[in-house]
Amino acid sequence: MGYFVYKVFPLKRLEFVQQTQQYREARDLARSMRKALQQDDDYSVKVIFAQNPDEAERLLTEEREPRPVGEE
Repeated sequence: MGYFVYKVFPLKRLEFVQQTQQYREARDLARSMRKALQQDDDYSVKVIFAQNPDEAERLLTEEREPRPVGEE
């Protein structure tokens, strides 16, 4: 299991950036990448915890049900 950092482009196209074993390392990388984003960049940066890259990509691209209204 590890933390995977991805660039997520429109239409759920993914670009693997790095895998780390420590959450803090993945978080710091994602934060620095988000700070470096330019206005014309067309991707977001996501961190996902998964067993392997295949599972990480599946989790990032699966459709999730919206949370019920009123739940926070």
